[in-house]
Parts: sequence; structure tokens; C-alpha cells
Amino acid sequence: MADRLAELSAQGVAVWLDDLSRPRLTTGSLKKLLDEQHVVGVTTNPSIFQKALSDADAYDAQLKDLAAQRATVEEAVRLMTARDVRDACDVERPAYDASNGLDGRVSIEVDPRKAHETESTVAEAKTLWWLVDRENLFIKIPATLAGLPAITATLAEGISVNVTLIFSLERYRAVMEAFLAGIEQAKANGHDLSKIGSVASFFVSRVDSEVDKRLDKIGSDEAKALKGKAAIANAQLAYEAYEEIFGGERWKALAAAGAQPQRPLWASTSTKNPEYKDTIYVEELIAPGTVNTMPESVIKAYADHGETRGNTISGQYEAARKVFADLKAVGVDFDDVVKVLETEGVDKFEQSWKELLEGVDKSLKAAATGSKSPSDAA
Repeated sequence: MADRLAELSAQGVAVWLDDLSRPRLTTGSLKKLLDEQHVVGVTTNPSIFQKALSDADAYDAQLKDLAAQRATVEEAVRLMTARDVRDACDVERPAYDASNGLDGRVSIEVDPRKAHETESTVAEAKTLWWLVDRENLFIKIPATLAGLPAITATLAEGISVNVTLIFSLERYRAVMEAFLAGIEQAKANGHDLSKIGSVASFFVSRVDSEVDKRLDKIGSDEAKALKGKAAIANAQLAYEAYEEIFGGERWKALAAAGAQPQRPLWASTSTKNPEYKDTIYVEELIAPGTVNTMPESVIKAYADHGETRGNTISGQYEAARKVFADLKAVGVDFDDVVKVLETEGVDKFEQSWKELLEGVDKSLKAAATGSKSPSDAA
């Protein structure tokens, strides 16, 4: 029987899980994915934690302790999520050691309400780094305009960063520039560059969702023929930019000093349109030095019927550029597409964070009064 995820890994694609919860840790589910499905990293976001803390009763004991300490709701959220991330870091530590710090990483995101506040983002990044206290941690910072200098400043402190919510090539280039500047400053500050990791999370399926909606509205045969093509083309051109920047002299100087590259990470890889193959955003984005973070459903789907056809990105750049020329010709304003997606992405995480706070607030009050179980209240 073919080990399709092993074949994918052999092509230079790191398989990461886009999910985390305490039951996944306490039942050994995450370790099983590491041992049997080649999962060598974990990403989280406010939506993932909102679901985890509202669905599980695994947090009851900690909630009772936090209530007894009269912890605020924000303190409680951070202590609960930090504990899960710390434990996940420990599970993934063998992958971290085996890859010399490249994989085995687990991400925790700064408060999304601070997405447009540079100094506050940097301050929270430093706090989370101290709180989780694991060298295979990633601090997740959104690639907003305010996030760019925060990325540089955080890396300069020797803190590893996962840059999230990247949709456009222009912003991706700015992210890579922020990374290079941060590593240069970290070097000047005397940090061990080999310990500083980074990925740039380039979102995929959401691009098709927004572009396809606009193509349907246009309604012409030419427009409909372009459905399902924008996201892959966008990511392919992102990889071309990655090859350019990390093949340059500026990067080579940092690599000689021990720095590790900021790998492109394909995020939002579950298909939103049931007409598309459920593994399309994995199969069409295979190239060395990349990460693909997937929900467990996509990991299982790839293990069952994914097709590893070698490098499916390099050599596709002209075809990808033609997709965007064709999109422009039928009337799709891609600059507006990515602007909408960034705004919606930040808003979605802010809403999830708000719901997370509200749920934990109810659970803390329930734990304090003993009126009902915290899990019922959540």
C-alpha cells in the first residue's frame, strides 16, 4: 500500500496539521499523526481555539483553578491556549530535532484585535514567547501593514515567526523583506540565527472562493472557464518570488551566518467548492522547501487518494501569469480581491476571538459558582 504522505514529504513538502485541542493531546492523536502520517508541525488560529474550547470538557479542571485564582477572561484564554501549544511543542520536539529546527514547530497567534497595532503586537509576541517557553514555537503575526514592522522587530529579538494572512504577491514580497531585515537585526543583536525559524502563510482556497464568486457574477463562458484557477496560479507565482529572493546575495550572506530560510506555507488548503478535488490544493502546490498545513480531513484524503506527481510549481510561472491576464481581461480586479480577503481574514479572527472570550467568560463564572459544568456553559 502506497504511503502517499511519505511520497509528498520526499518531494520537500512538510506536512503540518491545521488544528489543535486538548483532547488531541491527551488522547495521543497528535503523536499518532506524527508517528504514522508524517505530520511535522502544527498551526493554530483564533477560530481553531474558539472551537476547541467550546466543544471540549477537557478544560474543566483548569477552568476551575483559574476561577479560584480569580483570573480575568483574557488571562484564562492565554493560559489555556499556551498550555495546549506548549504540550504540542513537546510532542513535535522529535521532528524539530530531526530537522535541525526546520520542522516540529507549533504556532500561537497574537490577539487579532491588535492586527493594526505594531507596538502592541511586538509586546504580545514577546510575552507569548516567554509564556510558552519552547524554542520550537512560532508566534503568528498577520501580514497587515502594521504587522510588517512587527515581524521585523519580533525576529530581531530572536523570536521565531509565522506570518499569516498573506494573499497578494506584493504583500508577500514585503513580508520577505521584513523577514530579511529582522534576521539582519537579529544577527547584529548577537542571536543564534540557526535557532530562528519562520514561515510565510500564503492563503489558497479563499482566493478561489472570492474570485469564483466574481466570475459567476460576470457569467460569460470565458469567465466560467477561469474558475478554480486563481488560487493555484497565485501561489505558484509566490513560489517564483520566493526562489528569487532566497537565491539572492542578501540571503546568501545570512545563510552563511547560519540563518534558515523563511519557507512558503500553503494555508487554507481545504477545498470550499465540492466540485473541486479535495486534495487539489496539495497536489498542485508541490515543490521543495514548502509547508502545507492541512485540516485532518485533508491529511486523510491525501493519504487515501492523493497524487504526488513531482514538482507541480516550478515551470508553471508563465501559465500562471496568463491566468491573471485572463482574469483581468474578463473584468476581475484582483487587487480588490486580495484587499477584501485581508479585511475579511482579520475580521473573521477577531470575531472568533470575541466568541472565545465570551465562551470562556461564561465557563469561568460557572466554575466559580459551581452552578453547572464549565463545558455546559461554554
